[in-house]
Amino acid sequence: MLLLTLAFVQNVTVLAQSEMKTFFSKQDWPGISIRVDATTQTVPGENLTAKLWINCTADGVKVDYLNLSLYGFSGGQQKISLGAMNVLWNSSLVFNHTSEYNYTVLVPSDVWDATYMDMSLKYFIYSSPFEYSPSFSITVVRNVYYEQLKEDFNNLNASFYQLNSTYWQLNKTYWELQKNYTALQGRIGDLDSTRQLALILGITTVFFVATTLYLVIRKPKQYW
Repeated sequence: MLLLTLAFVQNVTVLAQSEMKTFFSKQDWPGISIRVDATTQTVPGENLTAKLWINCTADGVKVDYLNLSLYGFSGGQQKISLGAMNVLWNSSLVFNHTSEYNYTVLVPSDVWDATYMDMSLKYFIYSSPFEYSPSFSITVVRNVYYEQLKEDFNNLNASFYQLNSTYWQLNKTYWELQKNYTALQGRIGDLDSTRQLALILGITTVFFVATTLYLVIRKPKQYW
């Protein structure tokens, strides 16, 4: 049952990391509609997948260039490139046709938090030029180092509270033992006093008996 449970949890985690989400969608650009999906989340050292759909919504559309650039942050701070893709260049599009492009990049082990995509697009509808350069966030890379530190902290915190509880228990036991020890000392003191009193009484009794015998022996004899 434990192995089955672990396998199920691992499978759910993999599925959660491989789920796709729409991060960018433009339906109102002249002659072109674009959508970008990407992996919802991943972890350092694993893959990030991005999918792009481009649909031609007019006649006479010619793409001068369509480039994508992926980047993340090393240590969550320093910007680094994850990949650059030249999707289209000097290409004529077919009206009402949708093209799909898939890209997979490896996330470095020191990259976490949100990743971003820059899009650079220039195209013509006959002789009319159009140019767009949107930038948007995509896949979130989980900070597994922080998660591990947080788990370690929670474990240490739980251990601290357990040790603290044990300490107060031991402290309570110590004071109860100290109280019992003091009470026993009082009883021993009473016992010593009783012994001393019995000793004095014994000595007095012996002295009294000896005096009585002496007086009896020393009593003058009567002559009849």
